[in-house]
Amino acid sequence: MMSTSRGKLGLALGLAGVLLFGGTLPATRIAVSTFDPVFLSAIRAAIAGSCGGLLLFVLRRPLPPRELWPQFALAGLCTIVGFPVFMALAMNHVPASHGGVVLGILPLATAAAASLVANERPSLGFWLASAVGAFIVLVFMLRQSSANTIAVGDFYLLGTVVCGGFGYALSGRLSMKQPGWEVISWQVVLYLPLSLLATMVLWPPALHGVMTPAWLALAYVSLVSQFFAFFVFNAAMALGGVARIGQLMLLQPFVIVALSVPVNGERFDISTLLYAAAVVATVIVGQRMQVMRR
Repeated sequence: MMSTSRGKLGLALGLAGVLLFGGTLPATRIAVSTFDPVFLSAIRAAIAGSCGGLLLFVLRRPLPPRELWPQFALAGLCTIVGFPVFMALAMNHVPASHGGVVLGILPLATAAAASLVANERPSLGFWLASAVGAFIVLVFMLRQSSANTIAVGDFYLLGTVVCGGFGYALSGRLSMKQPGWEVISWQVVLYLPLSLLATMVLWPPALHGVMTPAWLALAYVSLVSQFFAFFVFNAAMALGGVARIGQLMLLQPFVIVALSVPVNGERFDISTLLYAAAVVATVIVGQRMQVMRR
C-alpha cells in the first residue's frame, strides 16, 4: 500500500506537471506558424538534450545500468520522437483548444500502457471512468468535424495520445529505479545525436524574420515541455503510480482551453468548455477507484 503522505506528494507533483504540460499545445501552435513541424520537434529535442547532457556532466551522474538502456531507448522513441512530431503536425490542422480536449483520453492510453509495461492493474471502475472520458472525447471530435468523420488533425492527435501513453508509462517505470530528472535527462541525451543531425539537415534557410512569440514558444517546448516538466511528472508517477498520476492528464483540457484564448487568440467556445468539464469530471471518479501495483 502507498503511504498517505507519498500519495499526496505524488498528486501535488502530478498536478504541477499537468500545468506545465498544459502550455505545450498553445506554445506548439504558435511555433508551427513559423517553424516546420519536424524541424521544431528536432530542435526542441536537441536543446533539451544539450541541457540534459550538461546537467548530468556537472552532477557527475553515472551511466544507468546496461539492462535499462533498451527501456530508455523505447521511452525516448515515444517522448522525444513520436509525441512531439505528431503534436506539431496536429497543431498545423486543429486549434489548441480542440487538441486539448482530444488529449483528454491520454490517461486511458497511459493506464493501458501501464498495465502492459509497469505491472499495474487498474480496477474495473477505473477502466469504466477512463472509457467514459474517452467516449466523450470521441463524440467531441465527431461533432467538431463538418463531415462527421475524424479529421487528419485528429489522427495526428491520436498518434500523440498513443506515443504519450507509452512514453509516460515507460518513464514512470524507469522512475521507480532512477530519479525522475535523470530518466528524462538520459532519454534526451540518448537521442541527442539524432536530434542534432535532424536539426542541421532541416535548418531553415533564414531565421531573421522569426518573431519573438515564436522564439518564446520554441524555448517553452524545449526547456519546459521536453525537459523540466518531466522532472516533476516522473517523480509523481514514481510516488503515486503511473495509471493514477497519468489520469490527472484529464485535467489538461481545462488548462489548454484556458490558455488558448489569450495565447493563441482563439474564440472562447462554451461547448468546448462543457466537453472539457465532462471529461474532467471522469478524473474525479477515476481517482477514487483502486489501482493495484505489483
